[in-house]
Amino acid sequence: MRLNGRHGSSGATGSSPGNVTSGKQDELASSTGIDDMMETENESLQERVADLEKKVLEQGDEIVCLRSTLADVLRRLNQLDSRSSGDYNRASVPVRNGSGTSARVANQSNHVGAGKDSHGSASRLRQTAYQQHSGMTDAAFKDSLRRTASCAPSSLPQRRVVHYQSTGSLHSDSPSSTSISPVPTSPSPTHTPPPPPPSGGRTTPSPRTPQPPQQRPSSVASSSGSLHKRWSSTGDFNNSGITSPTGSLIGSNSMAIASRTRDATYNEEEGSVRFFLRGRPIVLYAPTAIAETYDMLKVATAPQIRLKLEWVYGYRGRDCRSNLHLLPTGEIVYFVAAAVVLYNVEEQSQRHYLGHTDDVKCLTVHPNKLLVATGQAAGHDRREGRSWKFNPPPDRMAPEAEQWPHVRVWNSVSLHTLAVIGIGEFERSICCLSFSKADGGVLLCAVDEAPDHNISIWDWQRGERGQKITETKCSADTVVAAEFHPMDRQSIVTCGKSHISFWTLDAGGTLYKRMGIFENRDKPKYVTCLAFTQTGDVVSGDSNGNIIVWGRATNTISKFLRGLHEGSVFSVCVMKEGNLVTGGGKDGRLVQLDASLNPTGQETRVPEHLGPVRVIAEGRGSQLLVGTTRNCILIGSLDLGLTPVVCGHTDELWGLAIHPSLPQFLTGGHDQLVTLWDSMSHSVVWSKDVAEPVQSATFSLDGSVLIIGCTTGHWFVMDAETREVYSTHTDGAEPIQVVKFSPDGALLALGSRDNNIYVYQVSEEARKYSRVGRCMGHSSFVTHLDWSTDSQYIQSNSGDYELLYWNAGLCRQVPQSSQLRDVEWASNSCTLTFSSLGIWPEGADGTDVNHCDRSHNGELMATADDFGKVKLYSYPVIQPRSLCHTYGGHSSHVTNVSFLHDDSRLISTGGRDTSVMQWALS
Repeated sequence: MRLNGRHGSSGATGSSPGNVTSGKQDELASSTGIDDMMETENESLQERVADLEKKVLEQGDEIVCLRSTLADVLRRLNQLDSRSSGDYNRASVPVRNGSGTSARVANQSNHVGAGKDSHGSASRLRQTAYQQHSGMTDAAFKDSLRRTASCAPSSLPQRRVVHYQSTGSLHSDSPSSTSISPVPTSPSPTHTPPPPPPSGGRTTPSPRTPQPPQQRPSSVASSSGSLHKRWSSTGDFNNSGITSPTGSLIGSNSMAIASRTRDATYNEEEGSVRFFLRGRPIVLYAPTAIAETYDMLKVATAPQIRLKLEWVYGYRGRDCRSNLHLLPTGEIVYFVAAAVVLYNVEEQSQRHYLGHTDDVKCLTVHPNKLLVATGQAAGHDRREGRSWKFNPPPDRMAPEAEQWPHVRVWNSVSLHTLAVIGIGEFERSICCLSFSKADGGVLLCAVDEAPDHNISIWDWQRGERGQKITETKCSADTVVAAEFHPMDRQSIVTCGKSHISFWTLDAGGTLYKRMGIFENRDKPKYVTCLAFTQTGDVVSGDSNGNIIVWGRATNTISKFLRGLHEGSVFSVCVMKEGNLVTGGGKDGRLVQLDASLNPTGQETRVPEHLGPVRVIAEGRGSQLLVGTTRNCILIGSLDLGLTPVVCGHTDELWGLAIHPSLPQFLTGGHDQLVTLWDSMSHSVVWSKDVAEPVQSATFSLDGSVLIIGCTTGHWFVMDAETREVYSTHTDGAEPIQVVKFSPDGALLALGSRDNNIYVYQVSEEARKYSRVGRCMGHSSFVTHLDWSTDSQYIQSNSGDYELLYWNAGLCRQVPQSSQLRDVEWASNSCTLTFSSLGIWPEGADGTDVNHCDRSHNGELMATADDFGKVKLYSYPVIQPRSLCHTYGGHSSHVTNVSFLHDDSRLISTGGRDTSVMQWALS
């Protein structure tokens, strides 16, 4: 008899109990052996999986290489599962929600079962390959794959998993959480999973779209399995369904209610937009009137109104030399930031050459007095730490190539660019330029601010980008001047720290250098300036206050005038009649010498508050043009004295306040100066040194009182006309980032870098202030704030991209931000609001936009960014990646923008470029 596959004894017609028991024991032993073998193999494979998981965590850069091996192991596990699962033929259907990824196991009849073996013991079903890869059953694997691995650049395709920090405090309508949340994934909670494929096939999981690089979380906590919001992802699926990695459609989502773009999603149910800045989710609530018809995919056009640069305030004299010249048109040419200014003092008009993309560092005029050459530093788009000279781009003619240091030759009448020279040839900025003079300006000499301060000679008219004739190391030390000899075509003179060099350019294009010999005289620390007499001798000034004459075609001293100035001689100017005028860098004196270097007795002094002399140039007739180290330009003569025609700040500029009724504005900088400007006359009304670096400023409602916020936590109450300081207050020890009066003038709010907003009651015509309270709740420094039109509420942004709302009278945070979606705001300087969400470019860093301002008529919005650009949008800017007009001119980060009271002009302030630019709206 055959029992369970075994034969009984041949002599028995029936089975005895003992025989049956023995047969069952043998059968169980055999079955147990098979199970043990399978279990052992399973455990071995599990150990391999665990080892591979550990390697995945430790070697995130090799995850792609390990993935194929892991897939083989998982495939083997699935095969074993299929053996032990009997008649079950299962398919895995992944289901995603806002908190994580789970898997439903379904048989062919769509029944979800637990799955038991033939002996009735509960055996845990192994996951399919996708389930194991997603890590939804094994807790350890789940936790490991949620960690973001650091991926180095690789030629292999890589899949990056990015997680985001939950910010419940950022948006009070959402549950607060301190856990790490995964990237928002599709489908939405209302999505109906697709039916299982026939014959037990596996459904291809929907892909995750890679997100922009984000900050990696330091720890990971498991996410809740509940479904909270109906967010569509930022790229996993369209409303028509979900696509597999190969692009095939896996399912449809007829119930999806959210529209999305690549970087943002819109929840129609809540009327809110969600996007990310550096990994932090930003949720902004649309006003009710907009929410019902809002279409995120609509393209917002740029405004019809445009900006035109009308005036540039400032001059770069603090660290640049030989940058002031008179043109035959009667204009003086100089530069500040990335703008070259042509200023006609008599006609009070300016023109601007805006071909440069970053700081202009040097300037020279062609012998024909028509052409100008200017050299710039590397632009904002240059890769940090890389020199194009050793990493040239494939196309040096491309527009982005002009972000690199180069020289531009342009026509001073038409402002047309004639040549762009040296793209890919300079390492840093160009610090010195000079046209050849004896041959009519055929050659151009340039000195790079690289460590070796290479000097190069160019035939600038040959080809589209000029032709370099030769290049060689000039000096390991700083070079401050380089000039072609006016009479000898082959002769060039350079000077700088501890040297003066005389160069000869031979017919073969080779440069030969001879060092100046100081003999037994004290060698100066710096040779600071150069000039040429009418006889061809070289005149130099140095840091010891000496004037030295070097004989023509020699490297020896022919005349020595000791101690003409106290401190350095920063400039020597040879006049038409042969006299020399020297300028002192410490004593501020201008001294006239005759052709024999004897003092004539004529001299004058630059007022101390305008700074020491940086450069002297010959003006009309007997006039002199003087640039100072405090970024001022003066015009006058030794007989009649000097008058300032250009004034500017000398340090980083942040404070900007617009007069409420006059065409005036006030600026304040870290140079401790506050200056009131008149936009119509383009002149300084008054300037005051407040003895502390200034960070912010505002006018009272009637314009009679000024509030000046400083970097020390102090703030001043000042009379806007007499400059009298009424009182001084202190709130914390950090900079006062922003100050604003409420629309009714009864309250004053000050946002500090100590994360707090201080609210004061205003009385006695804005001359007396009593603290109401302190708004505490931001987790980073306050950057911007706005008042509601009824003076009841404040909205504020912070350095970690929060948007919070406050009851101003109580100094309490309004936790439900959606309740204030319909509040009307008196201004919109907060960069993170629903009305300004379109100013953030794709993949923007949260610090890229420094400031924004809405025009008083509510039709325009202007922004200031970190790339030296001023942008103009149509308001409200509610469409992601709205179109705009972009304007250059600044070279540093633009720190502030504001419309004048009548919206006729826009004012922008540069950071380190210290410039103020006035734009006309047309």
